[in-house]
Amino acid sequence: MADTTPPQPGARRWLPPIGSPGYYVLLAFVAIFILGPLGAVSAAFMNFSIGFFIGGQVLAGILGSAVTLPYGPEGKHGANYMQTMAASVAGMSGMVVLIQAMAWMGLPEPEPWKLVLYILSIGMLGVGVGMLYTPIVVDRMKLAFPSGLAVANILRALTDPKLLKRSIAQLGGGAFAGYAGGLISLKIISVRILLDSGKDLALAVGNWGISTSTFGAGMIVGARIAIPALVVGQLGEWLKPMLIRHEWLHEGEEFRKIGFIIALGTILGAAIIDIGLIIVRAVRQFRTQHTTADAPAEDWKRVNVTRLTLWVGFWAVAVVLVGSQVLAQPIGFVAAAVALTFVFVLINGISAGISDSNPISSAFVLTVFILAALGLKDPGVGLMCGAIMLISCSSGGDMQQDRSTGWRLGTNRVIQFRYQVIGIAMGAVLCVVLAKLFMNAYPALRIDQFAQTATDGASRWNSSMTYKFVGALRGITTHQAHVMTALQIGIAIGLATEGLRKILRRWTAGRRVAVVIAQIAVPILVAYLVHLWAIDVAKEHLSGIAVVALSLVAALLAGAGTGWLSWRTKDFFYDAVILPSPYASSFGGFVPLLTTYWWVAGGVAGSLWEVWEKFSKKNAPGPSDLPSDMSTTSLVGGGLIAGESLAALTIGILSLLRTVL
Repeated sequence: MADTTPPQPGARRWLPPIGSPGYYVLLAFVAIFILGPLGAVSAAFMNFSIGFFIGGQVLAGILGSAVTLPYGPEGKHGANYMQTMAASVAGMSGMVVLIQAMAWMGLPEPEPWKLVLYILSIGMLGVGVGMLYTPIVVDRMKLAFPSGLAVANILRALTDPKLLKRSIAQLGGGAFAGYAGGLISLKIISVRILLDSGKDLALAVGNWGISTSTFGAGMIVGARIAIPALVVGQLGEWLKPMLIRHEWLHEGEEFRKIGFIIALGTILGAAIIDIGLIIVRAVRQFRTQHTTADAPAEDWKRVNVTRLTLWVGFWAVAVVLVGSQVLAQPIGFVAAAVALTFVFVLINGISAGISDSNPISSAFVLTVFILAALGLKDPGVGLMCGAIMLISCSSGGDMQQDRSTGWRLGTNRVIQFRYQVIGIAMGAVLCVVLAKLFMNAYPALRIDQFAQTATDGASRWNSSMTYKFVGALRGITTHQAHVMTALQIGIAIGLATEGLRKILRRWTAGRRVAVVIAQIAVPILVAYLVHLWAIDVAKEHLSGIAVVALSLVAALLAGAGTGWLSWRTKDFFYDAVILPSPYASSFGGFVPLLTTYWWVAGGVAGSLWEVWEKFSKKNAPGPSDLPSDMSTTSLVGGGLIAGESLAALTIGILSLLRTVL
C-alpha cells in the first residue's frame, strides 16, 4: 500500500520531500546502517555482560528525530519508521545468547548461513503473527502499551530543537563516560602505576567488577526495582552453607548455580497469576469493545488480511522446513513449537500491552516444559525449538508495541511493517555476525559457567540469560531431582508472593492503617512459609527460626507506625525489601553478587538524582512533564550502556585485527 501523504517540499533543499522515494531511502539508510547497528551492538553486549537488554526505541527515536527535525511535526512519521527498523535490528541481535548457549552445551555450531536462515524465518513468522493480532490488541482492545506511548510522546516532543539538543547531549555524555569506563573495566587502558602490593592499577580496578552498563541499567530501573535483587543475592550468600551441606551446591560454587532455578521459578509463578489476570481483563475489555459498532478503518490503518495470512503461513512452513531439513531437528517438536507460537505471541502481546512486560523467558521455559511432556529428552533439541518461541515472542511483541506507537501518531501501518521486515532481516545477519565477533574476541564467553568455576575473564561476562536457559534445559530434559525441586519451590514462592501482592494492593488501597498492618503480617506469613520449607526440604530448624526473626525485625522497621518513617518511605520499603515483586527480586538469583552491587548502586543513584531533580525543579515547566523515557537518568543510563558496548566492540575488533595481522 502506497503512502497517502502527499509529497511535500523539504525544509531544506538538500532533503528529499516527504513521501518521495528518496525520503524512504534516506530513512532506511540511516536506520539500517547507523541506528540499527548501534542498537544491535548494545543489545548483544548487554545480553553477554548482564543477561538482558533494553530496547533501542528511545535511543533510535531521539537520534532519528535529529534526522527528521527539518521536516517539522510531520517528520514524526519518518522518525517512527526509523525507530521501528532500528529496534527490530536490536531485538534480533539480542538473540546472540542462543548461539552462546550452543557453545556452552557443546553443540556443533551450524554454518552461519544456516543460522541466519533459521533466525530470519522465525523473526518473519513473529512479526507476521504479531501483525495478525494487532487489530485485536491495539485497535479493538486498545491496550495501553506503555513503551509505545512513551515513544510516541518522545517523537512528538522532539520537534523542539532545544529539547532535542538537550536529549542528545545527555545521551552523548553518558556514552562518553560509558566508553571510558568500558575501556578501564576491560583492562585495555593499562595504567603503569604500581601499588604497594606490586599489582598493576588496571588489574586492581578490573577486579572491582566495574560495569558502567550495569550501573546505567540500574539508573534506568531505579532503586525500587534494583534493591530487591540485593536482598535475594545476600539471602543466597547466607543460605550457601546450608545448600552445600545438602549437596545442592559444591564448595566454591556461586549461589546462582541453583539460585537461578529458584529465581526462574518465581518468575513463572508470578507470570501464571499475571497472565491469568491479564486474560480475564482482556476478555472483559474485548467484550466491551465488541459491543460497540466498528467504524470504518482509516486508510493508514488498513492491511490486506489475505496477504498477511499467506505471509504467516509461508514463514510457518519455512521455519518447520529449515529447522527439520537444514538443521536436522525432529520435525514433530519443531512443528509443535511453531503451533505454540500462535498462543504465546498473543499472551505476551497482551502482557506487554497491559503491564509493559514481555515475559519471553517464561515463554521459552514453558515451551521446553510442554515439549518435555511430549517426550523431549535432548537439551540441544529443546534449545533449537525454544529459540522459535524466544525470537517470535520478541519480534511479535516489538511489532505490536510499534503498531501502538503508529496508532497514536497515525503512521501508515503497511509501510511501518515493511521497515520492520527489513530490520528483522538485518538483525538476523547481525545476530550471527556479532555472536561470532564477540565470542572470538572474548573466548571467556564460550566457557560453560556450569561446568567450571568462572575465571576472571568469564566473571566479567555474567550472561545470565544464557545461564538460565542452559540450566533450565539441562534440568528439565534430564529430570534432575534437585533442579525440579528448586523450580517447584520457586514457582510456589512466585505464586504466593505475587498473589499476596495483588491481594494486599487491592485491600490496602487508600487505607493507611491496613498497609501498616500488612507490613507486619505479610513478612510473618512469608517467613512461616520459608520456615516450613526449611523443615520439610532442608531439615534446618535454625534457619527457619532465623528467617522468622529477621522478618519480624524488618516488619517492625517497615510498618510499626512509629512515626519516624514517612508514608512514602514505608511504601517504598515494602516494595523494595519486605515483599518485592518476583520480576525484580529474581535478578539477584541470575547474576553474581558483585554485579548486583553495581546494579543497586546505579538504581539508588538514579532514584536519588530524580528526587533531587524533582525537588529543585518543582515549579519549572516543560521537561519535568516529559515521559520517564526522556528523564535525565534514563538518557544518561542509556548512554552508559551504549558507550560500554561500543568500547567492547572496539576492543573486540582490535583484538581480531591483531590476531589476523
